[in-house]
Amino acid sequence: MARQTVAEQYVDLLARAGVRRMYGVVGDSLNPVVDAVRRHDALEWIQVRHEEVAAFAAGAEAQLTGRLAACAGSCGPGNLHLINGLFDAHRSMAPVLALAAQIPSSEIGTGYFQETHPDRLFEECSHYSELISTPKQMPRVVQTAIQHAVGRRGVSVVALSGDTAAEVSPDSGAELAMPLDRPAVRPGDQELARLVRLVDAAEKVTVFCGRGVAGAHAEVMAFAEKVKAPVGHALRGKEHIQYDNPYDVGMSGLLGYGAAYQAMHECDLLLLLGTDFPYTEFLPRDVRTVQVDVQPERLGRRTQLDFAVWGDVGETLRCLTPAVREKPSRRFLDRMLDRHVHALEGAVGAYTHNVEKHTPIHPEYVASVLDEEAADDAVFTVDTGMCCIWAARYLTPNGRRRILGSFVHGSMANALPQAIGAQFLDRTRQVVSLSGDGGFSMLMGDFLTLVQYGLPVKVVVFNNSSLGMVDLEMLVDGLPPHGTAYPHTDYAAIATAAGARGIRVEKPGDVRDALREAFAHDGPALVDVVTDPDALAVPPKITTEQVSGFALSASRAVLTGGVGRMIHLARANLRNIPRP
Repeated sequence: MARQTVAEQYVDLLARAGVRRMYGVVGDSLNPVVDAVRRHDALEWIQVRHEEVAAFAAGAEAQLTGRLAACAGSCGPGNLHLINGLFDAHRSMAPVLALAAQIPSSEIGTGYFQETHPDRLFEECSHYSELISTPKQMPRVVQTAIQHAVGRRGVSVVALSGDTAAEVSPDSGAELAMPLDRPAVRPGDQELARLVRLVDAAEKVTVFCGRGVAGAHAEVMAFAEKVKAPVGHALRGKEHIQYDNPYDVGMSGLLGYGAAYQAMHECDLLLLLGTDFPYTEFLPRDVRTVQVDVQPERLGRRTQLDFAVWGDVGETLRCLTPAVREKPSRRFLDRMLDRHVHALEGAVGAYTHNVEKHTPIHPEYVASVLDEEAADDAVFTVDTGMCCIWAARYLTPNGRRRILGSFVHGSMANALPQAIGAQFLDRTRQVVSLSGDGGFSMLMGDFLTLVQYGLPVKVVVFNNSSLGMVDLEMLVDGLPPHGTAYPHTDYAAIATAAGARGIRVEKPGDVRDALREAFAHDGPALVDVVTDPDALAVPPKITTEQVSGFALSASRAVLTGGVGRMIHLARANLRNIPRP
């Protein structure tokens, strides 16, 4: 058998690790690798317009599957464009292997054309970042990179010069020694015994869930039932815990709603399950707090803990729930459920009255109709900013839907690129991008990627001709919005000119039919909805200083956020409360 080149071996190792696509933009330093992908039966090169999109798309793949995904950038400016998407993937714990092509190996360190040092540049957004300077480093460096990405759940970066990639590897046909199944992690017996004592001693227990409860819905429900605990969640925990949850009290944080904030502050014991919730101002300071997380470095870094528990949420609860005493009283739980309903009813406000006739269109109405019309197993990708609020309050999880966003890194323009990665995984599954006009226009060039590959992504643009969240931030600070307005743009016409289905909506009565038409279209479609630029939202708990900021700056702004179908779910939970 002929020996493999370094590039061929790199591609072969990725295929053995389960990678099926490599997203990127071609360039001369990448030529040997791109050609190796072309000749490999199991891998496909996905040509995007911007390397940032490549990294976001790979990150979306990895988040949806839990498996390794890959992207690549050519030397210098090419691989630098990857960095924002890689930061997002790394902070989202998505296993991604990025190839950062390098200038000719003999020129490194001479200030050569397009010279950068990617092995140094990507250190902050990766678990592993190394340069392959000689073929003898293959395949060990690549295998180590894969193991870091998969085992530690994050990004690895391999820097590789084009001339080195073209050389023959001395070790052909190397096997990949990598376990693909993650082990279960449970606390020790002494830690469990102490946790049991804390739960038993508390009269009022509240559970607050993050993304780490994925796969542990049944375990959280069983625990909440036994100790009569209200269950709140962070944004990243919404899709995993809100559905089929008779103990749901909503979401806390900047985008929050319902009674989660009150339940967290009025309990005797707060259990933080699988969450790295960053907004410390929403966490209580005088409540006994326990945090359970499989990532030990996250324990106690947001709030002072009374007890830190290192373990998977599911494994921990499977051990904990049978050992704790069942609490006889539902008084605290029922009071929080009742408060949750009243909080949601108060949030409906102006956006439930004649919204079908209001022009410009309320974005809440668009999100509500979208939630009703989208498929039960849809994948939603959500731009950072106001789209996050509409997704948090209106998209209804059911255990089959997925919601992706730049929820930790907070990047603009993430929704369209993530939709590309999600749709490549399964062309038959509905993928919907909730894009703000600011985010969409930032990386709009990769709408052409949808057209090129015939990806049936449906892009819903909330077109308010402004950076709505930045407007809100300025108002809170008592400043008049400045530098946030965009000229009115017909994105549907742009989509049509690109060869996709473009639909412009300016009247609320046309929203439902437009969405149905887009969903029925066999190919990429964009629904450009002209929405109210004055539709703003405030968190469930705001300070006097923030209110003063609004009073100084807001001559007219709608502050009520609405909650969509969640009000019906909350009322149903309230009806299910046992009555004496």
